[in-house]
Amino acid sequence: MDYVLDPELAAAAPMIPALDLSDVPGMRALTRRFLGQAPQYESARALHVEDVAIPGYQAAPDVRGRVYAPADRTGPVPGLLYLYGGAFVMGGLESVDNQARLIADRAGVAVVSVDYRLAPENPYPAALDDCYAAVLWMAGEAGRAHGIDGARIGVLGESAGGGLAAALVLVARDRGGPVPAVQFLDAPTVDDRLRTHSMRNLPETPTWSAANSPYSWKYYLGDTAQPGGPDVPVYAAPARAGLKNLIGLPPAWVAAYQVDPTRDEGLDYARLLIQAGVPTEVHHYSGAFHLAHMIPGTAIGNRMIAARVDAIRRLLNTS
Repeated sequence: MDYVLDPELAAAAPMIPALDLSDVPGMRALTRRFLGQAPQYESARALHVEDVAIPGYQAAPDVRGRVYAPADRTGPVPGLLYLYGGAFVMGGLESVDNQARLIADRAGVAVVSVDYRLAPENPYPAALDDCYAAVLWMAGEAGRAHGIDGARIGVLGESAGGGLAAALVLVARDRGGPVPAVQFLDAPTVDDRLRTHSMRNLPETPTWSAANSPYSWKYYLGDTAQPGGPDVPVYAAPARAGLKNLIGLPPAWVAAYQVDPTRDEGLDYARLLIQAGVPTEVHHYSGAFHLAHMIPGTAIGNRMIAARVDAIRRLLNTS
C-alpha cells in the first residue's frame, strides 16, 4: 500500500536504522548507538533525578527505576509510570531519559521509569510483574517519600510499553489494586493475532516493520502460548479482552499513527474501551510513522508532544 509521510518525517526516515528482530543482541546494540546520539533534554525546571531499587513482585528480583521529580514542588504531585517501547526485547532507562525529563518538566509530575525485564531471557509475565511492582512502590511509602500523590498515579506506555500499560491496569484491578488512575497508550502493542488491516498492508514502514511483530510476540510469550493461538492470556494481549472485562477501567488516552503496522490494533482497542464505557480520548496522526514524536525537531512531533503533555496535566489534575 502506498502512503504519504509528513515532509519532515520523510526527510528523517532514511536516517532511521532498520530493525531485524531475528538478531536480538545486534538490535539491542544498534538501538543503543542510535539513541545515544540524541542530546540530553535541557529542562527549564530544576529536576531531582534519582535511581532507585524497587522490590520485585512476589520475591522477584529488584527492579531498577529512575525518578524524575520537580525540585520546586511544595507538596505531593501526581506520579506517572513511564514504560518504554522496544518490542518487549529492547530498551531501558536511557532510552526514555529525554522524554521522561521533558514530561516531568512540562507536566509538573514525578515520572518513574522502570527497567523491566526483557524477553526472550525473561518472557511473560516477568515484564508485567515488574511494572506492577513499580505501581505498588509508587502508591506506597517509598512513593510518598519522593513526593508522589498516591491517589494520582498514571501509566504511560509506548509500543510494547503501551501493551504493558494496557495490561497493567487490568492485572492491577484483578489483583486488588492499586489501579492507575489514567492509562496513556501510545501506539500500544496489544494484539498477538497480527490480522489487522494495517499489519497486513503496511509491511515496510520507518521505525517498525510488520515482519518483526511475529518475533516480538514469540519472544514475549515464550512457553506460555503460541502467538495467535487460542490460549494467549488477556494480560499478555489485552486486545483479547471482552467488553465485560474492560468495564470500569480508568480513563484512557490513545495515540495511533497512520503509517504504522500497529495502527489498527491501537484504534481497535480504543474502540473497545469506548464501547465498554471507559472515558477514552483518541489521537490519530496522519502522515506519521510509529512513535514519530521520538524524532526531534519536527513540527508534527512537537504537536504530538504538546498533546501528550496537555493530556497528562488534565487527566492527572496537575495543579
